[in-house]
Amino acid sequence: MKNEKVNLEEKFATIDSYFSPKIIGEVNDVYVKIVKVKGQDVPWHTHDGEDELFYVLQGRLTMQISGESDFDLNEGELFIVPKGVEHRVFCLDECRLLLIENKETAHTGDVKSPITKTVDEQKY
Repeated sequence: MKNEKVNLEEKFATIDSYFSPKIIGEVNDVYVKIVKVKGQDVPWHTHDGEDELFYVLQGRLTMQISGESDFDLNEGELFIVPKGVEHRVFCLDECRLLLIENKETAHTGDVKSPITKTVDEQKY
């Protein structure tokens, strides 16, 4: 992807399933990903060694943090889940997200679920 601009609308148009992040770029040891989400399929999980950034490009995302009240992220808002914090996300209507994660961040932490994707499955 060197010297290549990324058109997010074009990339999102190629995603045909929810909860299936796609890597659209790399910055040092970090992946930049996009994902469409809808529903409540993300399991509770943690990332013990990495923070995780959620940026809402379109829609409204509900963030759940273990032991805290749920809150919504609206278009243009972001939230960083600190490493080691148990969390999950959901939304009733389709939501488009930009994610920034270390390359070693497992999609659903140590929890394996039907939506869990390997890094290879996240590549275009």
